[in-house]
Amino acid sequence: MQTQSKPRYLPDFDSLSIIAASMLLAYALARFIDFPLSNLSLQLPGLFLSLQINLRTLVTLLVAGQAAAGAAWLIQKHPAAGQHFRPEHYMIPTLTAWVIGTPLFQIPLGFLWWAGFLLGGTILTMVMIAEYIVVDPDDARQPLASAGLTVVSFALYLILAASLRYANLRLFLILPALTLAAGLICLRTLHLRLHGKWALLQTGILMLLVGQLIAALHYWPIPPVSYALALLGAAYSLTNLLGSLADEKTLQQAWIEPVVMLVIFWAAAVLVR
Repeated sequence: MQTQSKPRYLPDFDSLSIIAASMLLAYALARFIDFPLSNLSLQLPGLFLSLQINLRTLVTLLVAGQAAAGAAWLIQKHPAAGQHFRPEHYMIPTLTAWVIGTPLFQIPLGFLWWAGFLLGGTILTMVMIAEYIVVDPDDARQPLASAGLTVVSFALYLILAASLRYANLRLFLILPALTLAAGLICLRTLHLRLHGKWALLQTGILMLLVGQLIAALHYWPIPPVSYALALLGAAYSLTNLLGSLADEKTLQQAWIEPVVMLVIFWAAAVLVR
């Protein structure tokens, strides 16, 4: 007697194509069209804050919002989604859309830019598909999709940290950007690992610790890749440790893998120059 396999759902290809194409088109147009800078400044006691805003800044924010709306549009079409609000599925697509734009506006137009443009579109599409798959916990592909989302999330954090470091931004811009990104990745990773539980306390702890490290490393004369690897090692190791503790493992059981991974990432940060 043969058992019937559970149907495996995939997002509507036409809807997915529209979402990805519209976001990539926005980035492509912003690369060729630019407007003069607009400066927002604020004088505080002992501190002068200045923020430059142009078309590319606005496009990055709009595309990130568009990614969240597009993910919501796809997810609500899933047969297993129901009518519940599912904000967890919007986090990584939003982060992906944001991170794609950061290096694209720094790389000179040429072969490398087009390669990054196509790679960004591919990653964004795969993230949307993976988020669609993990909606159904009974889908046989769910563990693989969850692992893929986790890997892509931390890879995006590496790219974002290196890009912001390369841009030589001030601490008051880098600190909230990288801390928020680390928090989103931790929250989504632990939500997948803990089967739908929201690890808000653990995420808050990680953001506090990673924020302290970001501030400490900001004025060190280290190159962007080494800087990004150092932050990635801390964010990944802390997420792993906090996830194991939330999964009711003892500290003696939970600390070994995070410490080993932290040593590997920080050794790579020292060696990469």
